[in-house]
Amino acid sequence: MSPFRFPLLPALAVRSLLLLPPASLLLVTAAYAQQPAASRTELRGTVRDAAGQPLEQVAVAWEGLPGGTNTDANGRFRLPVPRLAAGQAAVLVVRRLGYATQRRTFSSAQLAEGTDVSFSLKTDARSLNDVTVRGRREEDTREQISITQLDPRTAKELPSAFGDFNKVLTTLPGVVANNELTSTYSVRGGNYDENLVYVNGIEVYRPFLVTAAQQEGLSFVNPDLVDRVQFASGGWQPRYGDKLSSVLTIDYKQPQRRAASATASLVGGALHLEEVSKSGRVSYLAGVRYKNAEYVLRGLRQNQGAYDPTFVDGQAYVTIGLGPATDLQRTSLGVLATVAHNNYKFAPQTGQVNFSSGLNQVQRLTIFYDGYERMQYDTYQGGLNLTHHFTPSLTGEVILSGMVSREQELRDIEAAYTFADINRDPSSKDYNLPVRQRDVGSRFDHSRNSLLARIGNLEARGTYTPSERHTVRWGVKAGVENIHDKLNEYSFVDSADYVPANRFTRLVSDLTLASERYQAYVQHTLRFDSLRTLTYGVRAHYWSVNGQLVASPRVQYAATSRRNRNLSYKAAAGLYYQPPFYRELRNQQGQLNRELRAQRSVHFITGTEYRFRQWGRPFQFTGEVYFKYLTDVVPYDVESVRLRYFAQNLATAYAAGLDARVSGEFVPGAESWFSLGLLTTRENLKGDSVTVRDSEGTAIGKKEQGYIRRPTDQRLNLGVYFQDHLPDNPSVRGYVNLVFGTGLPFSPPGLPEDRGTTKLTRSYKRVDLGASKVLSVRSDRQRKFYQPETLWLGVEVLNVLYANNVAGYSYVQDLNGRTYAVPNYLSRRILNLRLIARF
Repeated sequence: MSPFRFPLLPALAVRSLLLLPPASLLLVTAAYAQQPAASRTELRGTVRDAAGQPLEQVAVAWEGLPGGTNTDANGRFRLPVPRLAAGQAAVLVVRRLGYATQRRTFSSAQLAEGTDVSFSLKTDARSLNDVTVRGRREEDTREQISITQLDPRTAKELPSAFGDFNKVLTTLPGVVANNELTSTYSVRGGNYDENLVYVNGIEVYRPFLVTAAQQEGLSFVNPDLVDRVQFASGGWQPRYGDKLSSVLTIDYKQPQRRAASATASLVGGALHLEEVSKSGRVSYLAGVRYKNAEYVLRGLRQNQGAYDPTFVDGQAYVTIGLGPATDLQRTSLGVLATVAHNNYKFAPQTGQVNFSSGLNQVQRLTIFYDGYERMQYDTYQGGLNLTHHFTPSLTGEVILSGMVSREQELRDIEAAYTFADINRDPSSKDYNLPVRQRDVGSRFDHSRNSLLARIGNLEARGTYTPSERHTVRWGVKAGVENIHDKLNEYSFVDSADYVPANRFTRLVSDLTLASERYQAYVQHTLRFDSLRTLTYGVRAHYWSVNGQLVASPRVQYAATSRRNRNLSYKAAAGLYYQPPFYRELRNQQGQLNRELRAQRSVHFITGTEYRFRQWGRPFQFTGEVYFKYLTDVVPYDVESVRLRYFAQNLATAYAAGLDARVSGEFVPGAESWFSLGLLTTRENLKGDSVTVRDSEGTAIGKKEQGYIRRPTDQRLNLGVYFQDHLPDNPSVRGYVNLVFGTGLPFSPPGLPEDRGTTKLTRSYKRVDLGASKVLSVRSDRQRKFYQPETLWLGVEVLNVLYANNVAGYSYVQDLNGRTYAVPNYLSRRILNLRLIARF
């Protein structure tokens, strides 16, 4: 790989910089006489970059002739050609800003065959100097605060355990996921349940009962189907829903031609198809993904056994143009249908963990298992999106969506524990061997839990843009929810054939929750001029269970400096509510609190965006400072990826921090970024008094604990995604995915006075490396659909530093009643191979 070089061109700027008319690319040199249009044939082709990715908005034209065309989002083009006399030739010019122009000569015989052609363009940074052209999409991101737009192809190339789309998010500032086995994430001090996800305007949900990361499937978003990704980490507009932490909006592609891809790796695979009808009226996307995590989970040292974790999902998105043949986009219907099946089976056998229990004292916990556990969930989600353009300035949408989730959790596991001290004397012949081995006892866990969730929503939206200065958006939404939850679980700890009453727990309940939700919003975007934008509005939400109506006013302001058009400033403030969902209502005793009120958060954010040039290439820096003050907070504890809520509005809290990101092509033709997040988040629980003791340990009274660290209080988070390629061969690339986060607070269960103390998990550090080679399959003859156009071959070394990252702790008591926090380690270093074929 090349050394650390500094060129940069963010993907957003590339797309907007390249919107040049094809006529400007023609060289006026007559090469031959024109023929009548009726005698022409059609030339079809594909244009890709050196990495094999399709390039849109590439100008394609015949040298010396007027006219031409541009490539679509899949890099495809169609171009009429003149009939040539025998022996004549024509020169095709392919040009896009930032890439070296290509010319190819075609004989009359080649064109008569109806040839399919392909081009591979190499980057040419010299052509980018002193050019600034902005598109509407780029302006949208400049008008909003805390918005990051991502290239969906990054999710396919970023090295990670399962190729999960959400792993791209964890490299952004303020986003935390200290577990490579999960697709969940927290943003700016929030938790996993505080994030909104929309796909083509349809809100999507995650399963309810998942308790451990290894039980999870993949995130909802299929990167093979994605066209556009925007992520908002705070201060978002009223049109987005009622959560406290973030919004992820995904737009699936609208195909322009027939295409497909197939992906295979050691942990699963994927297949996707896309096509458009000859009339252009109907197009569809369809994708299937498969994941089997056994290869990764076998490396978990504390749980060795027979793993059988499989996940399969299928998604389809169909777009139908209902308008007249002359304007198919005037009325369109989008249909989204998805199904996800997760079947996690595990028969544990043994486990062994070394951990420090004191100064220079190392313990070894050996576990012998007997039993079996199974976690299965089937989730069906879908929606209809009907869009009609009444006039060029007025658009309306009607969205009907629904979700059904059937989940089961079955468990019967007995674990027998043995402790031993480890000899740490290097001079001893028994170095690193157990001494003073002793039995501790056993633990038995039984679960027969099931959940059925059904959710339906009907929404109407409108957008009115009477002029370039004004945009008004509004919407109303009604939804129904029905959840039936059966809990039947118990556990006990057996020490020396004796089970104390305080070490036996049982939870039995049969809960049903039926409710309606009503939501509405209106917002106005006012562009004072080309430099200043103000967006303001309000959102309302009513929930029938607690009868609470909340209103959320929100405002954003963005301004570009008149002296330096590359420098902009942004600010936002707003009131954000999160009305309770089922998870928050159920407490740790399996009871529902139907009086629970919505959590409330006030966001204050200010930031800057600076686009600058260095070494002849553009860079972008974004920096933001934020403060969130929360009231009516529902506290919770974290167990792996399960949140155990207190189900009461017991606390006030705050989160404050700074996020910074530098992005661009640090290596020509390869976008990379560096992210840094600093955070502190604390909460103050009502009535959480702690015992005060004197110097001899005698209790002398109680006092309020005050503000303590929240479970997501990660003070520092660093994310890096870096690409490199061979200087003379961009088809050979290297990738680095680095995440570092400081430790999180933890405490043993049943000890509220220790909750949120300064005890910390280990820092999370993980480096994944990857390398790839793209092989282009070229042919000047007609290509059959089943023949691949490119092959992407990749090898990945995951957790290359062999870091002993910890997902959490299990708490075990010895015969003397002393409690030990035994770490649950994450995956070790593994090697993964991947193959992607694009058709």
